[in-house]
Amino acid sequence: MADGVRIWTEPQRAAIDSREKTILVSAAAGSGKTAVLVERIIQMISDETNPVNIDSLLIVTFTNAAAAEMKERIGAAIQKQLLVNPMSAHLYQQSLLLQRAQITTLHSFCLDLVRQNFFRLGIEPGMKIADETENQLLLAETLDEVLESHYSNPEKNVKFYCHYP
Repeated sequence: MADGVRIWTEPQRAAIDSREKTILVSAAAGSGKTAVLVERIIQMISDETNPVNIDSLLIVTFTNAAAAEMKERIGAAIQKQLLVNPMSAHLYQQSLLLQRAQITTLHSFCLDLVRQNFFRLGIEPGMKIADETENQLLLAETLDEVLESHYSNPEKNVKFYCHYP
């Protein structure tokens, strides 16, 4: 940062400025991904010729902490923009819409999608996400069933190979 103004690298600037397409930002920890995405979003929602509503964007991260941080940074950036342009009805609206915005984890987004479409998927509406203990039990149970079905039927002539890293 120079004089409180962030200096963007060329790839960061490309991610911030690209429009009319979906982008995926993938980089090492501490490289500025969140700052780049926040800047991109702020520019999109404060664009004077073609402003976007924050609740029309899908913003996904991998952790709940990252999603919460993203929402907090976007809120702070909107407030900063409102200090520069206090009469902006659009920016004020964005600060209100931020609570409805889809800023979430990839897993939560997918779970919501499944819950909204359970009938199309042919699953029960009360489905839930298994915790780690349930996952381990289901994995062990499934492995036992597969092995038992193959061991108990020698005419299948299935060979088992184990590979340990």
